[in-house]
Amino acid sequence: MRKANSKKKPHYVDNAEFLNHIIKYKRKVKEAEESGKAKPRVNNYIGSCFLKIATHLSYRPNFINYMYKDDMVCDGIENCIQYIDNFDPEKSRNPFAYFTQIVYYAFLRRIAKEKRQMDIKDKILEKSGYDHVFSVDGEVNPDYNQIKSRVEMNTKR
Repeated sequence: MRKANSKKKPHYVDNAEFLNHIIKYKRKVKEAEESGKAKPRVNNYIGSCFLKIATHLSYRPNFINYMYKDDMVCDGIENCIQYIDNFDPEKSRNPFAYFTQIVYYAFLRRIAKEKRQMDIKDKILEKSGYDHVFSVDGEVNPDYNQIKSRVEMNTKR
């Protein structure tokens, strides 16, 4: 049986407040352009929203197990800052969705980049020969052969 008065958990980013801060920021950018000044920095609230969006998106099941999750989050924040000027409050009143999409695609680009790097590393290992890479100076660890056979098995798949 459900409670009739169950409280909804508050969102980690308040979309209305986020929109207000972006509108203020865009106004400052316009004033700076008109007066010939340098573009202002993104304020702390907007930056914290970008960080929250990227961090929470990295907890999704399709992104949770990557070793380079911190790089993914950094790429997402960087892309949000890069494309903040493209957000138009006249067209959309939902900056949360806009920046979530930016972070999502930044994550996909990072995964593709890391996959390419892994493929390159595997090809180098394969061409140079495992004996060269796995050569051991001095005492041989008993796990050496087990690790070597596992790597060879994984590259044959």
